Amino acid sequence: MEVVVTGRHCEVSDRFREHVSEKLTRLEKHDHRIMRVAVEVELEKNPRQHDRSVKVELTAFSKGPVIRAEAAAEDKMGALDLALDKMQAQMRRAADRRRVHKGRNAHVGVGEALAGMPEIDDSAEDDDVIERKVGPITVTGDGPLVVREKSHPAAPMTLDTALYEMELVGHDFYLFVDKESERPSVVYRRRGYDYGVISLDVD
Repeated sequence: MEVVVTGRHCEVSDRFREHVSEKLTRLEKHDHRIMRVAVEVELEKNPRQHDRSVKVELTAFSKGPVIRAEAAAEDKMGALDLALDKMQAQMRRAADRRRVHKGRNAHVGVGEALAGMPEIDDSAEDDDVIERKVGPITVTGDGPLVVREKSHPAAPMTLDTALYEMELVGHDFYLFVDKESERPSVVYRRRGYDYGVISLDVD
């Protein structure tokens, strides 16, 4: 397994690179197909974020889907341990999910499981919302503006596969193109182990 460590706004020592390589060998017991793990270490310069001043992002590439996890802590070692724990948990969930699909017990499809769920009501509006301009973008509310664009190649997939992919990347949502309806869709995590789906009608 190849391990590639890069630093953003910080230098990464050879000693830390060796430590990372040793730690990441744990992942192979969860997925022996892993070929490469990219490790990105980023230093947060904001002094008010001293307890989360270092962020570590792990991206594992294997013959299966890409798996991603990230965590922040006061130092590189702590952030690495947290991110590694998250990635191992995601791999365990994915393995459990595969066992359910391959087992002899009857499995309820995701579509059937989601059929009885209530729809989200987005009609409520807050009259006290503050809008401000940040460059060409109108920002609603007083939260910070974070802009990060990503583009990924995507083949149409079933809802069940989208849930599996969401578990692997460790996010609370997953954007995909539904294989049956051919519509852009998002599956997202609700309370506990419940899931919701939003689809777009493109005319």
